[in-house]
Amino acid sequence: MSVTAADTPLRRAAVLGRPIAHSLSPVIHNAGFAAARLTGWSYVAIECGVPDLASLLDGLDASWAGLSLTMPLKEEALRLAATATKVAQATGAANTLVRDEHGAWHADNTDVAGMVRVLRDAGLGTSPSVTVLGGGGLGTSPSVTVLGGGGTCRAALGAAAELGATEVTVVTRRPSVRDELAPAADALGLKLLGADWSEAASLFEADAVISTVPKGAADHLAGDVTWRPGTVLFDAIYDPWPTPLAAAAAAAGVPVVSGLDLLLGQALSQFEQFTGVTPAPEAAMRAALFEAASRRSAA
Repeated sequence: MSVTAADTPLRRAAVLGRPIAHSLSPVIHNAGFAAARLTGWSYVAIECGVPDLASLLDGLDASWAGLSLTMPLKEEALRLAATATKVAQATGAANTLVRDEHGAWHADNTDVAGMVRVLRDAGLGTSPSVTVLGGGGLGTSPSVTVLGGGGTCRAALGAAAELGATEVTVVTRRPSVRDELAPAADALGLKLLGADWSEAASLFEADAVISTVPKGAADHLAGDVTWRPGTVLFDAIYDPWPTPLAAAAAAAGVPVVSGLDLLLGQALSQFEQFTGVTPAPEAAMRAALFEAASRRSAA
């Protein structure tokens, strides 16, 4: 549904997590409310751990339209929701809770839609393969390599499936991590190919390489990778930026997208679900996010 600018009654949304004070999500969403002239809307950050989530949800009144969830809440949010999208169920994680018409919480994983958006915007789909590190819609099946096996890897698997991939190579230090991802891969219709961390540098010849590992974990690969024309690198980190891996990719002419791009991409879908405003005011939300991130890195 498309909604035009209007004065609105008090409506609230928030990002939940622990720790959460660093979150830039309030900057993004409040800029969107202002751009859409949703004068009654506000978005805040709330510190919340897994043991507290159920009671917090029970205590929110009808003015609360939606919630964004960060780690470590994504699995618990899915468990507590009354209903969930197929992608949230398949990935086993929810970063979004939205009130349905009955006041119950409906779960989604907009990290998947956000990752699809940023990979396509970076040019994925103009060559025939994709690699996702960590863990449809193209004319051919893309090759994907994912570095890391945590929560962002699950979103990467969902994105790979939506982009048309049939298999994904997941690079981890421990094989047991890949075993934990098998149910998500099966639910998404993906063949999961496992690789050890020692093989990582040789697995960058993919349409998409998705690094979901923590800060510093992939820095040593920057000097070892031979970049293939047509590859897109997604590096989930955004502070500090660029990472050595991202800088090496950019120097080789490879399109690079960051965790900041994903933060915006997933927020756009959340904003539309929270407010009904479609499309979200992307330009205003992007400008506010990147300005805030720039100020933070300069501080």
